[in-house]
Amino acid sequence: MKNRYEVLRVIGMGSYGIVYLCRDLNTNENRVVKQLRPSKRRKEVEMFEHEISILRMLNHKNIPELYEAFSTNGSLFYAMSFIAGDNLEDQIFLRENTFNENESLLILSHLLDLVDYLHKKNIYHQDLRIPNMLLRNKELFLIDFGLSKHKVVPFHSSPNKHDEILEMKLQDYFDLGEILLYLLYTTYSSKGKKALPWTEELSLEKETVYLLKRLLQLKEPYSNTTEISTDLQAALKATEKRN
Repeated sequence: MKNRYEVLRVIGMGSYGIVYLCRDLNTNENRVVKQLRPSKRRKEVEMFEHEISILRMLNHKNIPELYEAFSTNGSLFYAMSFIAGDNLEDQIFLRENTFNENESLLILSHLLDLVDYLHKKNIYHQDLRIPNMLLRNKELFLIDFGLSKHKVVPFHSSPNKHDEILEMKLQDYFDLGEILLYLLYTTYSSKGKKALPWTEELSLEKETVYLLKRLLQLKEPYSNTTEISTDLQAALKATEKRN
Protein backbone atom coordinates (compact mmCIF):
# COMPACT_ATOMS: atom_id res chain seq x y z
CA MET A 1 0.00 0.00 0.00
CA LYS A 2 2.16 2.81 -1.40
CA ASN A 3 5.17 1.10 0.27
CA ARG A 4 4.47 3.28 3.29
CA TYR A 5 1.66 1.57 5.21
CA GLU A 6 1.89 -1.87 6.76
CA VAL A 7 -1.59 -3.36 7.23
CA LEU A 8 -2.09 -4.57 10.81
CA ARG A 9 -5.72 -5.61 10.50
CA VAL A 10 -9.08 -4.83 8.90
CA ILE A 11 -11.17 -2.72 11.29
CA GLY A 12 -14.20 -2.06 9.11
CA MET A 13 -15.87 -3.24 5.94
CA GLY A 14 -18.73 -1.45 4.22
CA SER A 15 -20.64 -1.75 0.98
CA TYR A 16 -18.08 0.25 -0.97
CA GLY A 17 -14.97 0.49 1.19
CA ILE A 18 -12.54 -1.33 3.47
CA VAL A 19 -10.94 0.31 6.50
CA TYR A 20 -7.52 -0.85 7.72
CA LEU A 21 -5.47 -0.18 10.81
CA CYS A 22 -1.95 0.38 9.50
CA ARG A 23 1.49 1.27 10.73
CA ASP A 24 3.05 4.26 9.01
CA LEU A 25 6.54 3.03 8.19
CA ASN A 26 7.82 6.62 7.95
CA THR A 27 6.72 7.68 11.44
CA ASN A 28 6.09 4.31 13.13
CA GLU A 29 2.65 5.59 14.17
CA ASN A 30 -0.70 3.89 13.69
CA ARG A 31 -2.93 5.25 10.95
CA VAL A 32 -6.35 4.42 9.59
CA VAL A 33 -6.38 3.84 5.85
CA LYS A 34 -9.65 3.65 3.94
CA GLN A 35 -9.81 1.96 0.54
CA LEU A 36 -12.48 2.30 -2.11
CA ARG A 37 -13.18 -1.09 -3.62
CA PRO A 38 -11.73 -1.02 -7.17
CA SER A 39 -14.89 -2.43 -8.79
CA LYS A 40 -17.04 0.56 -7.84
CA ARG A 41 -18.85 2.85 -10.26
CA ARG A 42 -18.29 6.56 -10.86
CA LYS A 43 -20.89 7.52 -8.22
CA GLU A 44 -18.95 5.73 -5.48
CA VAL A 45 -15.69 7.33 -6.65
CA GLU A 46 -17.34 10.77 -6.40
CA MET A 47 -18.63 9.95 -2.88
CA PHE A 48 -15.16 8.81 -1.82
CA GLU A 49 -13.54 11.95 -3.23
CA HIS A 50 -16.25 14.06 -1.57
CA GLU A 51 -15.48 12.49 1.82
CA ILE A 52 -11.81 13.37 1.32
CA SER A 53 -12.76 16.97 0.47
CA ILE A 54 -14.87 17.22 3.66
CA LEU A 55 -12.01 15.92 5.83
CA ARG A 56 -9.65 18.46 4.24
CA MET A 57 -11.88 21.26 5.60
CA LEU A 58 -11.78 19.99 9.18
CA ASN A 59 -9.27 20.71 11.90
CA HIS A 60 -10.56 19.54 15.27
CA LYS A 61 -8.92 17.35 17.90
CA ASN A 62 -12.06 15.19 18.19
CA ILE A 63 -12.33 14.51 14.45
CA PRO A 64 -9.86 12.37 12.44
CA GLU A 65 -7.13 14.32 10.68
CA LEU A 66 -6.63 13.61 6.98
CA TYR A 67 -2.98 12.99 6.06
CA GLU A 68 -3.06 12.12 2.38
CA ALA A 69 -5.06 10.61 -0.46
CA PHE A 70 -3.42 8.34 -3.03
CA SER A 71 -4.08 5.59 -5.57
CA THR A 72 -2.32 2.25 -5.92
CA ASN A 73 -2.97 -0.45 -8.53
CA GLY A 74 -6.23 1.17 -9.58
CA SER A 75 -7.58 1.54 -6.02
CA LEU A 76 -8.21 4.83 -4.24
CA PHE A 77 -7.09 5.30 -0.62
CA TYR A 78 -6.83 7.95 2.01
CA ALA A 79 -4.94 7.91 5.30
CA MET A 80 -6.08 9.62 8.50
CA SER A 81 -5.20 9.70 12.18
CA PHE A 82 -6.03 6.70 14.33
CA ILE A 83 -8.24 7.39 17.35
CA ALA A 84 -8.10 4.67 19.98
CA GLY A 85 -11.45 4.00 21.65
CA ASP A 86 -14.62 1.95 21.44
CA ASN A 87 -17.53 3.19 19.42
CA LEU A 88 -20.73 3.76 21.38
CA GLU A 89 -22.46 0.82 19.72
CA ASP A 90 -19.83 -1.61 21.02
CA GLN A 91 -19.85 0.03 24.44
CA ILE A 92 -23.61 -0.49 24.73
CA PHE A 93 -24.06 -3.90 23.11
CA LEU A 94 -20.74 -5.69 23.70
CA ARG A 95 -19.54 -4.16 26.95
CA GLU A 96 -23.11 -3.60 28.21
CA ASN A 97 -22.20 -0.15 29.50
CA THR A 98 -25.09 1.96 30.73
CA PHE A 99 -25.49 5.72 30.86
CA ASN A 100 -27.74 7.47 33.36
CA GLU A 101 -29.61 10.65 32.50
CA ASN A 102 -26.80 12.99 33.50
CA GLU A 103 -24.14 10.93 31.69
CA SER A 104 -26.31 10.75 28.56
CA LEU A 105 -26.78 14.53 28.57
CA LEU A 106 -23.03 15.08 29.01
CA ILE A 107 -22.30 12.91 25.96
CA LEU A 108 -24.90 14.89 24.01
CA SER A 109 -23.19 18.11 25.14
CA HIS A 110 -19.85 16.94 23.68
CA LEU A 111 -21.56 15.85 20.48
CA LEU A 112 -23.44 19.15 20.17
CA ASP A 113 -20.11 21.02 20.34
CA LEU A 114 -18.90 18.97 17.37
CA VAL A 115 -22.13 19.51 15.41
CA ASP A 116 -21.89 23.25 16.11
CA TYR A 117 -18.29 23.23 14.81
CA LEU A 118 -19.41 21.47 11.61
CA HIS A 119 -22.44 23.68 11.01
CA LYS A 120 -20.32 26.83 11.38
CA LYS A 121 -18.26 25.43 8.50
CA ASN A 122 -21.47 24.79 6.51
CA ILE A 123 -20.95 21.03 6.88
CA TYR A 124 -23.84 18.76 7.85
CA HIS A 125 -22.92 15.28 9.03
CA GLN A 126 -26.20 13.54 8.05
CA ASP A 127 -25.16 10.22 9.62
CA LEU A 128 -24.98 10.82 13.37
CA ARG A 129 -25.32 7.32 14.80
CA ILE A 130 -23.78 5.45 17.74
CA PRO A 131 -21.36 3.44 15.51
CA ASN A 132 -19.92 6.76 14.28
CA MET A 133 -18.94 7.97 17.74
CA LEU A 134 -15.92 6.87 19.73
CA LEU A 135 -15.63 7.30 23.48
CA ARG A 136 -12.24 7.36 25.19
CA ASN A 137 -11.92 8.36 28.85
CA LYS A 138 -15.25 10.21 28.62
CA GLU A 139 -13.99 12.15 25.59
CA LEU A 140 -16.15 11.90 22.47
CA PHE A 141 -14.84 11.64 18.90
CA LEU A 142 -16.89 11.84 15.69
CA ILE A 143 -15.97 9.74 12.66
CA ASP A 144 -17.26 8.71 9.20
CA PHE A 145 -18.08 11.69 7.02
CA GLY A 146 -19.12 9.62 3.99
CA LEU A 147 -22.65 11.07 3.87
CA SER A 148 -21.74 14.60 4.96
CA LYS A 149 -22.81 17.58 2.89
CA HIS A 150 -21.09 20.91 2.40
CA LYS A 151 -23.52 23.66 1.42
CA VAL A 152 -23.03 27.39 1.34
CA VAL A 153 -26.07 29.55 0.66
CA PRO A 154 -25.26 32.74 -1.28
CA PHE A 155 -26.75 35.92 0.17
CA HIS A 156 -29.20 36.31 -2.72
CA SER A 157 -30.38 32.74 -3.11
CA SER A 158 -33.72 31.09 -3.68
CA PRO A 159 -35.95 29.99 -0.77
CA ASN A 160 -35.39 26.41 -1.95
CA LYS A 161 -31.69 26.65 -1.06
CA HIS A 162 -32.51 27.90 2.43
CA ASP A 163 -35.05 25.10 2.85
CA GLU A 164 -32.40 22.56 1.84
CA ILE A 165 -30.01 23.86 4.50
CA LEU A 166 -32.76 23.85 7.13
CA GLU A 167 -33.65 20.27 6.26
CA MET A 168 -30.04 19.15 6.73
CA LYS A 169 -29.75 20.99 10.06
CA LEU A 170 -32.98 19.42 11.30
CA GLN A 171 -31.73 15.98 10.24
CA ASP A 172 -28.62 16.42 12.39
CA TYR A 173 -30.76 17.70 15.28
CA PHE A 174 -33.17 14.77 14.96
CA ASP A 175 -30.21 12.38 15.02
CA LEU A 176 -29.01 14.04 18.23
CA GLY A 177 -32.40 13.28 19.77
CA GLU A 178 -32.27 9.66 18.66
CA ILE A 179 -28.78 9.23 20.11
CA LEU A 180 -29.87 10.75 23.43
CA LEU A 181 -32.87 8.43 23.53
CA TYR A 182 -30.63 5.45 22.76
CA LEU A 183 -28.32 6.33 25.63
CA LEU A 184 -31.19 6.87 28.07
CA TYR A 185 -32.62 3.44 27.26
CA THR A 186 -29.39 1.71 28.33
CA THR A 187 -30.62 1.84 31.95
CA TYR A 188 -34.16 0.65 31.12
CA SER A 189 -35.17 -2.97 31.48
CA SER A 190 -38.18 -3.99 29.42
CA LYS A 191 -38.44 -7.52 30.82
CA GLY A 192 -42.04 -8.41 31.52
CA LYS A 193 -43.20 -4.91 30.66
CA LYS A 194 -45.67 -3.85 28.03
CA ALA A 195 -44.14 -1.64 25.37
CA LEU A 196 -45.09 2.00 25.87
CA PRO A 197 -43.98 5.34 24.37
CA TRP A 198 -40.63 6.61 25.71
CA THR A 199 -42.45 9.43 27.51
CA GLU A 200 -44.09 6.78 29.69
CA GLU A 201 -41.30 4.20 29.88
CA LEU A 202 -38.51 6.56 30.92
CA SER A 203 -38.50 8.54 34.15
CA LEU A 204 -36.84 11.80 33.12
CA GLU A 205 -36.56 15.38 34.31
CA LYS A 206 -39.09 17.63 32.57
CA GLU A 207 -36.21 19.62 31.05
CA THR A 208 -34.84 16.48 29.39
CA VAL A 209 -38.30 15.57 28.06
CA TYR A 210 -38.68 19.06 26.60
CA LEU A 211 -35.22 18.86 24.98
CA LEU A 212 -35.99 15.48 23.46
CA LYS A 213 -39.38 16.51 22.13
CA ARG A 214 -37.89 19.49 20.30
CA LEU A 215 -34.94 17.49 18.93
CA LEU A 216 -37.30 14.77 17.69
CA GLN A 217 -39.64 17.46 16.28
CA LEU A 218 -42.58 16.42 18.45
CA LYS A 219 -42.66 20.07 19.52
CA GLU A 220 -41.42 23.15 17.68
CA PRO A 221 -38.06 22.13 16.14
CA TYR A 222 -34.86 23.93 17.09
CA SER A 223 -33.51 26.47 14.63
CA ASN A 224 -29.90 26.57 15.81
CA THR A 225 -27.38 24.92 18.12
CA THR A 226 -27.47 27.83 20.59
CA GLU A 227 -31.12 27.09 21.37
CA ILE A 228 -30.30 23.42 21.87
CA SER A 229 -27.36 24.29 24.14
CA THR A 230 -29.54 26.51 26.36
CA ASP A 231 -32.10 23.74 26.94
CA LEU A 232 -29.38 21.11 27.31
CA GLN A 233 -27.69 23.12 30.07
CA ALA A 234 -31.05 23.46 31.85
CA ALA A 235 -31.53 19.67 31.66
CA LEU A 236 -27.99 19.07 32.97
CA LYS A 237 -28.62 21.40 35.94
CA ALA A 238 -31.86 19.59 36.75
CA THR A 239 -30.13 16.17 36.77
CA GLU A 240 -27.22 17.51 38.84
CA LYS A 241 -29.64 18.83 41.47
CA ARG A 242 -31.33 15.45 41.65
CA ASN A 243 -28.01 13.67 42.07
